[in-house]
Amino acid sequence: MKKNQKYLVWSPPAGANRFAALDNFVRAAEAEDWSESEIQYVIDEVVEARDDAAGVAVLVSFTER
Repeated sequence: MKKNQKYLVWSPPAGANRFAALDNFVRAAEAEDWSESEIQYVIDEVVEARDDAAGVAVLVSFTER
């Protein structure tokens, strides 16, 4: 997904673990009409991350700056 990576307008919740942040990310992605495959890609990356910090970093990498 990196080649034509989409970015989401959202704010990661402060202090949330990766799964709580992922829940918010998915709701925001659905509101912006991301496809199921695009959302699933991000979910897979977050779940496979080595820890919460790495998982949240994945989500931030898909956040519009």
